[in-house]
Amino acid sequence: MMKRRTLIRHALAYSALALAPPLRLAAAETAAQTTAPASPSATLPLWDRGTPGNETMGGASQRSAKGALSHVVTPMLEVFMPARPNGSAALIAGGGGYKRIQMESEAYPAARWLAQRGVTAFVLDYRLPGDGWAAGPLAPLQDAQRAIRLIRANAHVYGLDPARLLALGFSAGGHLMGMAAARPDFASYPPQDDIDKLSAQVSAAALIYPVVTLRAPYDRTSTRRVLIGPHPTAKESAGWSVDTWIGKLMPPLFAVQAQDDPIADPANITILSQAADQAGVPIETHRLSTGGHGFGMGKAGSPSAEWPTWFEHWLREHGLVA
Repeated sequence: MMKRRTLIRHALAYSALALAPPLRLAAAETAAQTTAPASPSATLPLWDRGTPGNETMGGASQRSAKGALSHVVTPMLEVFMPARPNGSAALIAGGGGYKRIQMESEAYPAARWLAQRGVTAFVLDYRLPGDGWAAGPLAPLQDAQRAIRLIRANAHVYGLDPARLLALGFSAGGHLMGMAAARPDFASYPPQDDIDKLSAQVSAAALIYPVVTLRAPYDRTSTRRVLIGPHPTAKESAGWSVDTWIGKLMPPLFAVQAQDDPIADPANITILSQAADQAGVPIETHRLSTGGHGFGMGKAGSPSAEWPTWFEHWLREHGLVA
């Protein structure tokens, strides 16, 4: 089942560094792209002067047999360059309940899919609160805000238009991208350099089976437990719920969730939609009859296989793909 609302294009103006003109392609050229990078072509450390507080974390980042990333020691961006960049960019956050990051099942397939359509994709390796960072639950948000600014600072390097920047998140990564999109003016860390003078605002956000609310009775998630503990106050639950912060700074939204999601209650997408409506934020929501949780870019033979087609149409309407 699909719920569509009239979408309003928001033109966002940014005060940033002098940037080279964006690279744009004719529709025929973009459609001709049939290959996507198998692996990132470059990595960009987020904090070249050290994480906020100049903390260091012992050991090394870990990858599970299924490709999930944990114990992130060096937060960074992994860059997937299209064969023919169209000037738009995407920041991608995989889910994993803030205990791990689902790279092979969520973040990397999304990056390849976007790169195939001309979008320069930046996969975020973000810090996980359970590793003991002093910033605690703020650590992932610090990384997300820094990542947005770092992409903007490197727009001239990659031929990007800073007004065409998408945030895409899955599950807990959807929570992270939702918070980052809704609160670009929130100072989650002290400025370190000129990069931190740039805007942390994105022009569009796509949240896929996202954790939106941390309020009861929809708070039985790893996201809630990791971020605010087993017995949070009502203020803490509200403060870490995406819907609390949806307002005039929130960009147009796209959201997908299955009705049988056992992890993020389907009420999350309803709460997101209601908050967006109340704030006058354009939102397109899609509810799948089945699909569960963690279907990434869709599973063949299931209803979830359809959502990338809807997503591509939405991206085209917002000028992110041709």
